[in-house]
Amino acid sequence: MPLLLQPPEPNNSGLESLLWALTKNKEWFEKMIIKNSAVLLRGYDVKNAQDFNGIIEAFGWDDIRYVGPAPRTHVYKRVWTANEGPLSEFIYYHHEMVLIKESPEKVVLFCEVPPPEGGQTPFVPSFKVTERMLEEHPEAVDEMEERGLKYSFTAPSNSDTSSMRGRGWEDAFATSDRAEAEKRAKALGMDMEWLPNGGVKTILGPRSLTRVFDGRKGRRMWFNTLVGMYGKEHSAAMMADGTEIPKNVVKRCEEIIEEESIQFKWEKGDVLFLDNMALLHGRRPSLPPRKVLVATCK
Repeated sequence: MPLLLQPPEPNNSGLESLLWALTKNKEWFEKMIIKNSAVLLRGYDVKNAQDFNGIIEAFGWDDIRYVGPAPRTHVYKRVWTANEGPLSEFIYYHHEMVLIKESPEKVVLFCEVPPPEGGQTPFVPSFKVTERMLEEHPEAVDEMEERGLKYSFTAPSNSDTSSMRGRGWEDAFATSDRAEAEKRAKALGMDMEWLPNGGVKTILGPRSLTRVFDGRKGRRMWFNTLVGMYGKEHSAAMMADGTEIPKNVVKRCEEIIEEESIQFKWEKGDVLFLDNMALLHGRRPSLPPRKVLVATCK
């Protein structure tokens, strides 16, 4: 993992021939994403956001607008920057938009500028986390599965790019009108509490601990953000009825996720397709510059 696809010949790496091949083999390619969980295009002449967008549009997949705490900037058509938080910080493993009613099935990443050091995109087969947690903490897993999970997160009014979770609610919901923001949040399965400083506390739940998705061998995916939001400065995770989750359970889950991680090192021009239903992914700290763009698709 990932499945590596390269030009058949060194002189056949042009974007036009790649787009032709992707268009002709769309169904096969999508099956490979589900079968392998990750597919990498490497060695092709993909230079910028426009080229990357052409690859995304070749498949005809529907777009899903990103909703979440990460500060991002629209670049070109369906292409956005990945999390613009400080490169010195580790972005914890997650399924993209895991708490939203409709998560993207595919997260596609393009490396325009690889970092000189660090900056890998590690990913984790989600079902392995479930398997190991069931082996080591079966009672805790059963209890969380039965009760469900609840999360809360505090967002500022305006975006703060000095924080990897600094996206403001006005940007997230594409409005400065509170009533409209509440309406859009409700459609996504969120409740909101307004704060005196102009920020907002969002509450999501109940949410499931694991999920099973079609075409993925009946595996139970660790489809939650328990570790990522538990006990943090601006977020919390608990059981849906308010019961605290034991710290030792969360700590061991964090260790298991790291133990199962696969470290992916970027090269210039790489295009990486991730099955968001099957993989958690993150970002290692790096030295600048690092420029990775993203598209999220159904």
